[in-house]
Amino acid sequence: MRANKGRDTKPELALRSAIHKLGLRYRVGVRPLTTIRRTADLVFPRAKVAVFLDGCFWHGCPDHHRPAKINSDFWTNKLAGNKARDAETDSLLIAERWMVIRVWEHEEPVEAAQRVAQAVRGRIARPDQGEIHAS
Repeated sequence: MRANKGRDTKPELALRSAIHKLGLRYRVGVRPLTTIRRTADLVFPRAKVAVFLDGCFWHGCPDHHRPAKINSDFWTNKLAGNKARDAETDSLLIAERWMVIRVWEHEEPVEAAQRVAQAVRGRIARPDQGEIHAS
């Protein structure tokens, strides 16, 4: 398990590169809310947008996740806990008027970057309007 990187993974670097090419600047691996111990992969503080890049295995992707055959009870509980924590994080951020964007690791980075850019630019142009939660 030590070989699993917490940040700077290939999907994360590809997404960051695509967003950077669109002219957006962001903070990497920071807490959107200092009161909770949860870090977002990308944070746009001015727009109050937090982007999470979720791994298909660790977050139970509906398209790609396959249940473990060995130690299945442990992994079932582990993934359920991850999903519950993700939902709680989303709720806490939304309560503070943040927009949460979740991107699966298998998504095309350029398409995901365009979705993020549209959300960030929309929130900067209309800070009191618009959608609060996007997936």
